[in-house]
Amino acid sequence: MSSSTVATRYWHRTGDGRVQCDVCPRACRLREGQRGFCFVRMRQDDAIVLTTYGRSSGYCVDPIEKKPLHHFLPGSPVLSFGTAGCNLGCRFCQNWDISTSRETDTLADAASPEAIARAAADLGCRSVAFTYNDPVIFLEYAIDVADACRAAGLKTVAVTAGYICPQPRAEFFRHIDAVNVDLKGFTGDFYHRVCLASLGPVLETLQYLVHQTRVWVEITNLVIPGVNDSDAEISAMTRWVAGQLGPDVPMHFTAFHPDFKMTDRPPTPPATLARARRIALDTGIRHAYTGNTHDPAGQSTYCHHCGTLMIERDWYRLGAYRLTPGGRCNSCGTPVPGVFGTTPGTWGRRRLPVRLAPERPGQR
Repeated sequence: MSSSTVATRYWHRTGDGRVQCDVCPRACRLREGQRGFCFVRMRQDDAIVLTTYGRSSGYCVDPIEKKPLHHFLPGSPVLSFGTAGCNLGCRFCQNWDISTSRETDTLADAASPEAIARAAADLGCRSVAFTYNDPVIFLEYAIDVADACRAAGLKTVAVTAGYICPQPRAEFFRHIDAVNVDLKGFTGDFYHRVCLASLGPVLETLQYLVHQTRVWVEITNLVIPGVNDSDAEISAMTRWVAGQLGPDVPMHFTAFHPDFKMTDRPPTPPATLARARRIALDTGIRHAYTGNTHDPAGQSTYCHHCGTLMIERDWYRLGAYRLTPGGRCNSCGTPVPGVFGTTPGTWGRRRLPVRLAPERPGQR
């Protein structure tokens, strides 16, 4: 077993000689040497192992708003990384070179959990994000990194599709401080046809996170012209979020660009994003945003009670900041949902690729 291959817990043997992975609803049943749909979990020696522990496709310091998270330590830098593979098969994937990778040799960067936490602290980051591909497929590594970060006084962020089974879901999110869940559409047909998955487990994950954990939750919907952008679908989705999760869960409507297996669709017009945001606000969502487009008004945070511009954003750069240290509107004192520091960060819109120094023998 190589140093990047580790044992896992969520699997069981079936009556036909196969071993079933129980991390996500895909429930891959594998024979010896076979890999699951995600590619990074495989059957080896009659068990399921993770083959990418400690390996990354690269590290980058981003603004936290890029995840996107607008109500979690605004303006702060976050050390972001991913691995390879994914347990969904979205035809529109914007990170397809990573999520569909079948070459673990492309995971050139290696680091222990402690090295990642140490690097994030040295770089002045407030948090570490599991992103670019879905962290549920490398949950053993993500959990260890999260624990190392917590010991170093850092937060951890998961950017995920939320496609995970109940037992690993409970373990994974015990270690996570904030999450952005991709709610990719709001029909079973869309998930089945476009994502090769199902909607129900994602909705269950969202309900679990909001009602049974203390994880800060925001939602992203990538709006694809002619696919999931109808008024009826956006209205149904935002009504469900407001009614089932509550009006304080922020929603981000982001622009699609033609990529991977969906190059026949045009980029999302800014007017479509503005319309989706307006529908969300009209159906009770208090904080709705646009993304992947230049729209300072649609990306800024307003007090839902008095309308004051509380956090001004131009792309990822903060301008006016009218929140008290306790996270209340400066004008009327209304509490703002989220996790806020005593002062906003000043990272701006910079993107800083970094290489973690190789660890010396015995260094942990």
